[in-house]
Amino acid sequence: MTAYDELMAYQRETEALAEIAGRLGWDQETMMPRGAAAQRAEEMGALETVLHARRTDARMGDWLAAIDDAALDAVGQANMRHIRRSYARATRLPETLSAELARVTSRAQGIWAEARQADDVAHFLPMLREVVRLKREEAAALADGGDLYDALLDDYEPGATGGEIAAMFDRMRDRLVMLRERVMGAGRAPAALSGHFPEAGQMKLSHEIAERFGYDWRHGRLDKSVHPFTSGSGTDVRITTRVDEGEPLGCFYSTIHEVGHACYEQNIAPAYHGTPLGHGVSMGVHESQSRIYENQLGRSRAFTGFLFDRMRDVFGSAGAADADAFYAAVNRVHAGFIRTEADEVHYNLHVMLRFDLERQLIEGALEVDDLESAWNERFEHDFGVAVDRPSNGVLQDVHWSVGLFGYFPTYSLGNVYAGCLNLALQAAVPDLEAELAKGHTQGATAWLRENVQGHGGLYRPAEVIERACGFAPNEGPLLDYLDAKFGALYGV
Repeated sequence: MTAYDELMAYQRETEALAEIAGRLGWDQETMMPRGAAAQRAEEMGALETVLHARRTDARMGDWLAAIDDAALDAVGQANMRHIRRSYARATRLPETLSAELARVTSRAQGIWAEARQADDVAHFLPMLREVVRLKREEAAALADGGDLYDALLDDYEPGATGGEIAAMFDRMRDRLVMLRERVMGAGRAPAALSGHFPEAGQMKLSHEIAERFGYDWRHGRLDKSVHPFTSGSGTDVRITTRVDEGEPLGCFYSTIHEVGHACYEQNIAPAYHGTPLGHGVSMGVHESQSRIYENQLGRSRAFTGFLFDRMRDVFGSAGAADADAFYAAVNRVHAGFIRTEADEVHYNLHVMLRFDLERQLIEGALEVDDLESAWNERFEHDFGVAVDRPSNGVLQDVHWSVGLFGYFPTYSLGNVYAGCLNLALQAAVPDLEAELAKGHTQGATAWLRENVQGHGGLYRPAEVIERACGFAPNEGPLLDYLDAKFGALYGV
């Protein structure tokens, strides 16, 4: 065997162990007994110790030194790009820090869920202080004298910087605020859905919607969790959603969102499974799939017309008078508290808030004890509404409890990528609206599978989007789409 063959055989075992760690995380959020949290934390810490040892094994350095990347084909070179990057990052982190992070974040996740349910910030703050302390240590080790936040962001969007993200947000903010002001001042207030929508019906229709968007049930399952998420890759990709019997859209659109993530993982070329190319290339590209499935496709006038009819079939009522009223309810603009339930006009403003706060936390400009007041002050400034309880404010997201600092800005980057992809998709599939009106998404999902999903980690993030669209990714198409859609809906 060549050094490359030996390295890839070793890497496949490491990838398999990482999938096992992911399955433990899935179980913790869906099936695990509540009393098992402490034991699970120890299990996660032990497994992370094994993974860290493998990722920093001296043989890795020997193999990497022996391999001439230029002698490999494009797939081999892409594998080496990912492995070299991962090895460089892993060798900067002490094994004890990696294991402690896994243990602490596993425990913190359960305490966050308890605090969120009880609306008790004080119950969560001691654990969050510990998570932030460890993430600052991790950032310092990874940054090697560079920017702390950039070091964490690189885990989710390789090559991106906090400065670039902040500049993009600055360019977006004025147009988003102006659109929001026009919409909120239009004098139109579409009604939310009203009625009772039993859980069994919501889950039945969610299963159907997931299948219509291409989710492969032979290699997946749908469960409930506090915060909807996707877990796994290749032939085992699982999704979750949540149910409110008075508000079914949260269930349906959380499902569509997670199906976008899941289809990305399910549709990666099988030859890449078990390798660094067998995952989505970045969280920004991942979010482009979940957001285009959820918004440009799922919230379109065409698809909501189909969903309106199916809701009447399942529930006897869709909670709205007609398909137009239903479309308006699905896309209703309102200054709500919850990011995952936010309309497209407000959504990126939610992300900008979190990005600024977490960047300050990592840099030490904001301390955990001051986080709730900073959140509430910023939210009221940005949204014009005072936070009424912690579960609608600083406790609403799971991300910080599990140490995902640097993750939030990829949501908006995903929206930007989705705006670009939607522009190209509309040109490539001219009968898209007619098909969506019938509940058929195959034209859109096939195009995304061919142009984005199948590549996995073969190309760099921005390169994936540019190859699919024919132009470099930028925020213009997203902002134009939002102006056109909500301008028409609200007559502004």
